[in-house]
Parts: sequence; C-alpha cells; structure tokens
Amino acid sequence: MDRVILHSDINSCYASVEKLYDGRLGGKPFAVCGSRELRHGIILAKDEMAKAAGVKTGMAIWQARKLCPELELVEPHFERYAKYSALVREIYAEYTDRCEPFGIDESWLDITNCLACPDPVRTAEEIRSRVKRETGLTVSVGVSWNKVFAKLGSDYKKPDAVTVIDRDRYRQMVWALPASDMLMVGRSTRRELGRMGIQTIGELARTDPELLTARFGKGGITLWRYANGMDDSIVRRAGEEEPPQSIGNSVTLAYDIENEDQARRTLIMLAESVSARLRAQKLRCRTVEVALRSEKLQWESHRTRLRYATDITTELVTSALGIMCRCHDLSSPLRSLGLRALELVHAGDDEQMDMFVDYVNLNKQRGIDAAMDKIRGKYGAGMIRRACLLGDTAAENLAFCSLPD
Repeated sequence: MDRVILHSDINSCYASVEKLYDGRLGGKPFAVCGSRELRHGIILAKDEMAKAAGVKTGMAIWQARKLCPELELVEPHFERYAKYSALVREIYAEYTDRCEPFGIDESWLDITNCLACPDPVRTAEEIRSRVKRETGLTVSVGVSWNKVFAKLGSDYKKPDAVTVIDRDRYRQMVWALPASDMLMVGRSTRRELGRMGIQTIGELARTDPELLTARFGKGGITLWRYANGMDDSIVRRAGEEEPPQSIGNSVTLAYDIENEDQARRTLIMLAESVSARLRAQKLRCRTVEVALRSEKLQWESHRTRLRYATDITTELVTSALGIMCRCHDLSSPLRSLGLRALELVHAGDDEQMDMFVDYVNLNKQRGIDAAMDKIRGKYGAGMIRRACLLGDTAAENLAFCSLPD
C-alpha cells in the first residue's frame, strides 16, 4: 500500500505575515528585504503583485525596483514569522504526529493510515481552509506517495491550492518540469546537469543512472530515484530531524572585500559561527567550502578536504583563506563571502592518528573555543571576540543568513 504524504507551504510567508500587521500593503506590490544600509539588500519575500512583475526571492533591490518601480520595501520581523509558523504547525499536529518542518514555512505530513484522515484530498483541503480561517494565511498543499513529489505538488499551483500527483499522472505532471524544481537540485547541480544536456525532470529520469553516478557519485543515484518517484525517505516526527549534511553561513558586508586582511576578518566571523554550530551539535567536518560572490552578483564555490576532521575555528579560517587565495584574485572585489563545513562526522567517532599532527596544541585550541562558547552562551555573543575584530563595525552589525546551494 502506498504512503500518503502531504507537503504544505505557507504562501509568501514573510510577505503574508507583514500584510496581516499592515493592511496598507494589500493594494500595492511590496517585498520584504534585508538592510540596505548594511548592503544586505536582497529580496527575502514578495507578494503576488510583485511576483507578477518579475520580482524574485534573492534578487538585489535595485534589480527588483527596475522591474517594478512602484515596489514598496518592508523590513523583516522574524519573530512574527516564527510565531505564525508555530500556529500553523499546531494545526498540522491535530492530524498527525509525523510532521517534519522544512524551513520556517514548509512541512511534510505523513497521514498514512491516520483514522482522522480517510480521504487525503479532503484532509488537504480541510488543512488549507483551516489555516486561512484561523491564521489569515494561505497554504498550498501537495499530495503524493513520497516527499519529493508532494513538495513538487505544493509548488505546482499557487497560491491557496491543493495539487495531487499520483502514480497514474506523475509522468505527465512532473517530467515536463525543469530539473531545478526538484529537491536536491541546487545551483551547482543544475549547472552540471545542463552541461550533460539535462534540462527537465523527465530527461533526468531517463538518464542512465551509471552516468549520473560517474558525475555526481552516490548523489547521482538519489537524483535518478527522485525523478522516477522512488523516494522512500520517511517523514520524521518533531525532534527527530535528520542530522545536517552541512553547516554554513554567508554574509554581505557594508563594503566590498578588496584585500586579504578584509577577507581574513570576514572568514573569521563566518568560521566562528560555523564552528560554534558544529561544536553545539557535537560534529566535526572533513571538508571546507568557500563561496565567493562577485560585484556582478555571480557565485562560485571551491572546496578542500582536510587531513582530519575538525571543529576548531582557527583551522576553518586557515583552510578557507588558503582556498580563497588560491582560487580568487582580490584585484576583483568580492560582494559576499560564504563558508560551509561538509562531510560531517560525530565528534566522538574514532579516527586514525597522524604522527605529524600536534594533538596537544589542537586540544588547547579546542579548549579555547569551548571557553568562548560558554562565555557567549551565558553573557551574549558580543561579550567576547578576537582582537583582530575589535573596532570592526561590520563585525558588530553582522547578520548571518543561510549559505546558498
């Protein structure tokens, strides 16, 4: 018997919540954006009118204004979005305990064999109606037998809609969609698929899986299985989230990065955040990736594999700076920098010793990092910082965001 999976997506979450607080926003195009003063000036969310004008999430403000001159800009209020996200999830929880969040505005629900949900489509419609009535927000819900196609269903028709993708129609509905619409196909994977002549999900589904494995490793088989509807990943209960595959942060500063000193300070800020999150989750990384964004807003990324797994801030900085110096000439300024830790392993896992590694010094560095984590946890993130960052206003105002795929 097939599973019954729903994917529910709050439509234009940030923009929709802002509209609840300010009724003036209902009659004109508007977008929620980051701080223009600190140059975090990108579109975080847009309403339907702005979307119709061509405004896209992640677009620079100047680009959005060029497409939609009357666009009104609204500053974000993340505490509001968290509040409404929790309210919507309370509604989901009345139908099933298998409710897995995917970001602040999306969730999967497994309603297989739920006595309260005998008719999947009727349940999806009921959830959609209740969210609108009880919160003022709208959701789009996808219904399918697996998580990947359920998510495609919620994206298929927006806003405020229910879409069913079943075994009888999935080829007609899904295979014509761009490959980039599918889960696990980010920017770099999309480019690589394009080089292989693969533009749609159907073309991906019909590609020899051995060819995909040769290009993407184990991830190639996963892509092929997803495109063919063979996703068997479970919907986890709250608190059972799968361990992260990577941990990363990126930042756009109030100035362009034009020399090695500026790059080092920026990477230290990023490494402190990434390494602290690694330590908090008792993880270490074997690979470090640096993402570079040019003045023309184009991203490129480079990575290196480490000799041993680490969660030490200074080691992440050294590796990241080495990557950047090898791969980018700072005579071409950078608008943004990102740092990501990959190939994560548990901190308690056994590891082959290396006779050329100074483990005594590593343990000292790890102790320093742990002490800084403790101070920040007790007194606040700004209570202790490295001397090289003192007086750096960018460090004082730094706002982290998720690193793009």
